[in-house]
Amino acid sequence: MNPFHRWRALALLCTANFMVILDSQIVLVALPSMERQLGLSPGEGQWILTANLLTFGGLLLLGGRAADLLGRRRVFQVGTALFLVVSLLSGLAVNGLMLVVVRAVHGVSAAMMAPAALSILTTTFEEGADRNRALAAWSGIGGIGATSGLLLGGVLTQSLGWQWVFFINVPVAALLLALSPALLPESYDRGRRESFDLAGAVTVTGSLVLLVYAIVQAPTAGWTAPLTIGLFVLSAVLLLLFVVIETRSAAPLLPPAILRLPRLAGGNMLMVILAMSAFGLSFLVAMYTQQVLGYSPFQYGFSTSVMPVTAVVGAYVAQFAVTRTGTRPVGAVSMVLMGAGLLLLTQAPVGGVYARDLLPALLLFGAGLGGATIAGSVAALAGVAEHDSGLASGINAAAFQLGGALGIALIATVVASTVTGPDPAALAGAFQSGFAACAVFAAAGLLVSLALLGRRGATGTTGAEEAAPSLR
Repeated sequence: MNPFHRWRALALLCTANFMVILDSQIVLVALPSMERQLGLSPGEGQWILTANLLTFGGLLLLGGRAADLLGRRRVFQVGTALFLVVSLLSGLAVNGLMLVVVRAVHGVSAAMMAPAALSILTTTFEEGADRNRALAAWSGIGGIGATSGLLLGGVLTQSLGWQWVFFINVPVAALLLALSPALLPESYDRGRRESFDLAGAVTVTGSLVLLVYAIVQAPTAGWTAPLTIGLFVLSAVLLLLFVVIETRSAAPLLPPAILRLPRLAGGNMLMVILAMSAFGLSFLVAMYTQQVLGYSPFQYGFSTSVMPVTAVVGAYVAQFAVTRTGTRPVGAVSMVLMGAGLLLLTQAPVGGVYARDLLPALLLFGAGLGGATIAGSVAALAGVAEHDSGLASGINAAAFQLGGALGIALIATVVASTVTGPDPAALAGAFQSGFAACAVFAAAGLLVSLALLGRRGATGTTGAEEAAPSLR
């Protein structure tokens, strides 16, 4: 593929990533309106988010492997077509049950689109400077999608109704479908005759779904409640069964050799931790600005838009630095920046002033978030053979989703356990405790970066990665 065509393909892939992230953020803003108009209680309305998260997070690994075996462009197109249909049906939902069911199917579409798109990116751009630039674009557009969701969600909900937060997806998905045959290469090993690992797919998907559900409901039910413990135990049992199946399968869903890649564990662990920090911070800032400072949803979205913008800048600086110095220093510096921003937020007072108490912290955190995302992604995808790129992309995306769910659940628990009353002063104190917990996450990310991301080789990769064995 010539260079110009590659970058046009990247533009399409980044647009798909933009829409997946936009959708997840825009629903958050419109959720109160959905609950009112559909007659849902807050607990019932939460299932609009939970249903999507369960299927999205639970099926990412399966979606990535399906892309490897069935064709990456094909799986991307099927996922995009399903994304279009469920977006239309979501906007046409006449009751809460219909919307929850359709949002669960929407998670299926996203679990196909996201890893397929990322694996097409990794197979289109060779490991090194070009791939690092492509990943910076991928990460940067994701940050813009998050901001756009917060801003656009309020505007659409107030002016046209909550249905339009879903309808807006339809023309973009149609455009992606129309352009993908011309812009995206099809890639998979046409010579493979491996059977699909159904038993492995069922057990790992069940394990991930139960794990996500346990994390999501833990703040309400309690981390030591029988339901929570039971879900974690069942998830662990299915995971162990999955491991046994994989060791005996002639065509495993997760080839054991992929786990021997030098920086795969460190890169994905960093993705989990940075997602915990990022989702936790977003949750806390949303609560702090609206419940303590009295911001409207639109004011909140506009005031925090500086963070994803600086994340874009951080990602582009990081892709140059990763090529020259490797992932370890970039990951470490990025987590220090994120931690510094969070420590500043631990001092956010009741009568906070945006320019003094929020802006500097968001600038630091955003720059670190962009850099850490690049370091984690480059490390997690380094040395992966082309025929396993979809699987590696699915693992990477799943790590981020699981980290986000875990971060929100833990921070919600911290806030609930430290709040002493409904007044702004009590809420501010609880939110400060939450920011401190996020800073602990960032410190853990610093340790992971230093210990597990490896040393720099000649091109910003480790020598072990350059000699990574085939996974087949």
